Amino acid sequence: MASETTGVSGLAERYAAALFDIADERRMLDEVASDLRQLRTMLAASADLSRLVRSPIMTRGEQGKAIAALAKHAGFSPVVHDFLAIVAKNRRLFAVPAMIEAYLGKLAERRGEITAEVIAARPLSEAQLALLSDQLRRSAGRRVSVDARVDPGLIGGMIVKLGSRMVDGSIKSKLQRLQLAMKGIG
Repeated sequence: MASETTGVSGLAERYAAALFDIADERRMLDEVASDLRQLRTMLAASADLSRLVRSPIMTRGEQGKAIAALAKHAGFSPVVHDFLAIVAKNRRLFAVPAMIEAYLGKLAERRGEITAEVIAARPLSEAQLALLSDQLRRSAGRRVSVDARVDPGLIGGMIVKLGSRMVDGSIKSKLQRLQLAMKGIG
């Protein structure tokens, strides 16, 4: 299993590096990053889309047509549209999530940023994101790119992952810790 993960990781790195080079050449790094973030959100929100990219049953042509329709509907840039077409043609759609992360990692590295993953119970306002980004920048000592997601299952609060550090201030986790503490008393 470890070698399979390394294989997908290496594959994703190569594809992401190629996409990064093309986007850099055309001065479209931010536009491509925006499209990839949108695709990542779509993949997370749709079980059907996740099945599409992972399906070994669908033919190359079916996957290609479906992903082309998705790219057109989403309004992706021609670079991302063409990239997804090549990935589908090569039957590598299963690695798209890892490719997205690798691309965004390369972009953050280029800018000297570190990415913080923030999972909140409700969508954060622009003011909240700015304040959080400022606090994380002070803590990390360099620019921080905030990747915010929403998980209503947290009930309230948020989870922040910055590098190897994680701070879990969610109500769900606090309730779980309280439940464990109460079991220890009884």
